[in-house]
Amino acid sequence: MADVLRSQFNGLVVMIQNIPAGPPGPQGIQGIQGPPFATAIIDGVTTLPAGEQAWVTSFFDGTDVHFSFGIPMGFVGQTGDTGPQGPPFAQAVVDGVTTLPFGDPAWVTVGFDGAVVHFSFGIPQGEQGTSGGVTMAQLDGAISGTSSNTNAVSTLGLVVSDPPTQAEVQSLANKVDELILALRR
Repeated sequence: MADVLRSQFNGLVVMIQNIPAGPPGPQGIQGIQGPPFATAIIDGVTTLPAGEQAWVTSFFDGTDVHFSFGIPMGFVGQTGDTGPQGPPFAQAVVDGVTTLPFGDPAWVTVGFDGAVVHFSFGIPQGEQGTSGGVTMAQLDGAISGTSSNTNAVSTLGLVVSDPPTQAEVQSLANKVDELILALRR
């Protein structure tokens, strides 16, 4: 029931009170089905100064619903008190090393369980090298000739007394010098 009906007529306000409402009208016809939409798209987000009212706009282009948002920044509070010293850790541990294929990027992960810092590494292997062109026969020949430099140094054949004499120690020193000179190239 409409208790008050206000109307403006040529600048005059007319007020009619206590007019009963009429009976409900007949049911309207069913409207046509609106088009389906495939997606909702966010066209943009605008950062607003702290304290401004947040807002959102939307429209339907016949296929998609488009949204734009305005979101205010939070207020920056005062700096709090310095927190307490964190717990000391006793050690750092390498939990594992993974060999990666050549060309992969290296990586490292770090975790802290409250007492121990844990590291894991991924390290790529080097590029495959090429043969230097030395045959096994050449290598065997080079190795077999290396000891011949010392063949001219005779054995000492010295029995050392207890305590050793000055002459025995000097003989030992002379033999070491002879061997050093033979090993030089």
